[in-house]
Amino acid sequence: MPILGYLIDTNLLVLLVVGRVGREHIARHRRLRAYTAEDYDALVDLIGRIDLLLTPNTLTETSNMLSQHREPDRSRFLEMLRRLIQGSREVVVSSEVAASNSEFVRLGLTDATLIEAVTEDTPLLTVDLDLYLSAMQKSRNAPTAVNFTAFRNS
Repeated sequence: MPILGYLIDTNLLVLLVVGRVGREHIARHRRLRAYTAEDYDALVDLIGRIDLLLTPNTLTETSNMLSQHREPDRSRFLEMLRRLIQGSREVVVSSEVAASNSEFVRLGLTDATLIEAVTEDTPLLTVDLDLYLSAMQKSRNAPTAVNFTAFRNS
């Protein structure tokens, strides 16, 4: 089954936005201390020309994390996020549905929303092991999640 698009977690979305503004910003962004410019390159290679699927919850968290940076970079990051939003598809899962997910109490609203949204043709791309394992539980014939950690430093 071909992949129609990747859902993407907040950490990777922040990495993508900051890296698109400039790879040199990755080392300076406080939310990206665990990442390198090479991780950004691996992310770009992995997503290639496949559509990104974004949830309102992930976008809100990403916007909040990007807003914690000082000007003028803050404005550059948010402008890049705007462009990324305009070029992506948004997947809406109601908070009521996400809160009914068995993982809600353990992982929170944003991750429960991602778990609800994943399918075999729209898998989740994540660095969060707990989120990855939870998303994989929806797998039947093909993986419903991709652990980005496997693509780092390779």
